[in-house]
Amino acid sequence: MKINNVVVIGSGTMGSGIAAQLCNANIPVTLLDLTTEISEKARERIHKSRPPLLLDKSKINQINVGNINENFDLVKNADWIVEAVVERIDIKHNIYEKIFKHRKNGSIVSSNTSSIPLDILAEKLSDDDKKDFCITHFFNPVRYMGLLEIVKNKHNDLDKINYLKEFCEEDLGKGAIICNDTPGFLGNRIGVYAMQVAMTEAFRMKLSIEEADAIFGRPMGIPKTGVFGLYDLIGIDLMADVLKSFIKELPENDEFQIVAKEIPLVKKLIETGYTGRKGKGGFYRMNKIENKKVLEAINLETGEYSTAKKIDLKIDKVDLVSLVNRNDRYGEYAWSVISKIIKYASSLVPGITDKFNDIDEAMRLGFNWVKGPFEMLKEIGVDNFFAKIENFQNNKFLENLSKSKDENFYGERQLYTNIETLGKIKPRATKLEKNDSAEIYRFKDFNIVEFTTKANALDYDSMDCLKKATDKPLIIMNESMQFSAGVNLTYTMNFAEKGDFKSIEKFVKYFQDTCKQLKYSNYPVISAPSGLTLGGGFEVLVQSNFVASHTNIVIGLVETMVGLVPAGGGCKEMLARWLDTEEAKKDPNFAPLKVFDIIGYAKTATSPVEAEPLKYLRPEDKKIMNRNSLFEVSKKILDDNNEFKAPSEIKFNLPGKEVKDKMISALEKLYNEKIILDHGMEVGKELANVLSGGNTTIDKSLSEDDMYKLELESFMRLIENNKTQDRIKHTLKTGKPLVN
Repeated sequence: MKINNVVVIGSGTMGSGIAAQLCNANIPVTLLDLTTEISEKARERIHKSRPPLLLDKSKINQINVGNINENFDLVKNADWIVEAVVERIDIKHNIYEKIFKHRKNGSIVSSNTSSIPLDILAEKLSDDDKKDFCITHFFNPVRYMGLLEIVKNKHNDLDKINYLKEFCEEDLGKGAIICNDTPGFLGNRIGVYAMQVAMTEAFRMKLSIEEADAIFGRPMGIPKTGVFGLYDLIGIDLMADVLKSFIKELPENDEFQIVAKEIPLVKKLIETGYTGRKGKGGFYRMNKIENKKVLEAINLETGEYSTAKKIDLKIDKVDLVSLVNRNDRYGEYAWSVISKIIKYASSLVPGITDKFNDIDEAMRLGFNWVKGPFEMLKEIGVDNFFAKIENFQNNKFLENLSKSKDENFYGERQLYTNIETLGKIKPRATKLEKNDSAEIYRFKDFNIVEFTTKANALDYDSMDCLKKATDKPLIIMNESMQFSAGVNLTYTMNFAEKGDFKSIEKFVKYFQDTCKQLKYSNYPVISAPSGLTLGGGFEVLVQSNFVASHTNIVIGLVETMVGLVPAGGGCKEMLARWLDTEEAKKDPNFAPLKVFDIIGYAKTATSPVEAEPLKYLRPEDKKIMNRNSLFEVSKKILDDNNEFKAPSEIKFNLPGKEVKDKMISALEKLYNEKIILDHGMEVGKELANVLSGGNTTIDKSLSEDDMYKLELESFMRLIENNKTQDRIKHTLKTGKPLVN
């Protein structure tokens, strides 16, 4: 069979997200709900969604809409029917009765439920119908969350299940993991348990919510929201309903029952409307004090709010061994939480899956953990773990491991997919070099550089690894959520606050030299981005010879927002791309003005489709739905370019004062309209100086080194300006730009 046509029934958050992802994959899809008006409103929400659910908003009308009364016969044409209606079994059973009356023979039918067992969903179906019915549990938001759990049972046609998995991997870009029909499946069973352990242990140990979130966050390789912040984000009332479902479905002796018990403070928050961000607040709330918004945190013992405190654990990277061995209450809390998560996850093998690696991948893809429970165990070390753990009776996995003491128990990663991924090959690759910011691997006859800092922000060490790795063909990629959020502003400000601008200049020059070496290396250089690819991260990408981009990227040059101009070649490369257009050949002012608009407004793209018109990506750059495929595609690019020759250097003929005056006129208009203020004007003038070519004329050719020099000079004048430093400090503190 082949899936060429899909019907999604239910146009709520999940149904809309599934329909949008099918549209992204160019699969004809129809979205049905009680009325066509409801479906049409859902299509409008998809079109306006932020972050966008569609790669290309112009394709919104490729999502057909209708209603289940007048248009249900469309099910006859569908190869796959996805039910995504409200979590009520009576409503679902009524829908299935209609679906199986109308569907064509052999079509796949699935439910997007997150909590109802497959056996209960299918209890009224015939044995033949059960063969084609499964659960496809997508995670929200569908476009961005990698995990898809395909839940099967003994009745399923396994060939069909495997085909659906392959389709969802290749066409929809999902990490599709097949699992057994058990409560919560893989991700939610472990993820919600982990949240509850983190919460109940914080109560038991009398930690503040800020302390608990600081530990159960980045230091453990878990998103920075922590547990209490995540509770507020999801909705405290919704989480209470999720827990009730687990209590109902799980055996009384399951460890989950202990941590799922109702907490009086949580009950009180729900009753008083403090249900999280959607309500009046939750564990955290925003309060106005003297006309200023202040973030407040609740006291777990008294229920009173006070100003939230920032907890600095002095931890920059995930280092579980150091974390659990800390001789303080933070180390005690970390060990208590991590050990309980490992014990619980391992107790479920082989019940929920016989591949423990799949549990780790579910946590990576569905909860954005850096490491799953078994990888945590591997990092802590088998001997170290069993030296610290108190008991693990009736846990066959841990009992066997305690006897074998096999430090290499883990085996290969990402067993759920046949794709050759970076995660799979890293254990087989040779680690050539590692510093605080990046690592170089040698695999076969090429190098791989992986950035390792927070958000993969770039510094001198990052550049050092890139430069050293150009002695062979090179792939620049990583497994974390971001390719690179740009240059490390904290690193830069540490020098600025000491007045050490020479060190900043030295770093920027080294950044430029490294990017130039990437571009003109004797061997091909490939960047394979996913997630944030901003500022300096984009400058690394744009000066690579080839790009294999995941469809989920946020890409652009955003330096003006912090009072700077791109100085690693970003201005130069954007000019080169826009100069190579028919419009620029007719009008010498066209390219500088176009790039001035793009960089000046710090325009970003949220997909390759949006990136191409801005020329952040080129038509020949590879665009890939499944992030797991980035390594394979990059490797193929290397294989296809054995006869690679470095490109020729570019010359720039720019108009100088003529186009600079036009740029300054545009700035003055914005200033008079109070769209920009004094420092915005200064930043704009420096950008105009670079993009016009400085003191040049159209008949004078500038080299790439000349352009690098212009970028560096403008950057240094701005970084020495206190108002730029104010912008950077404000952004580092609040995550938001300062207009000054």
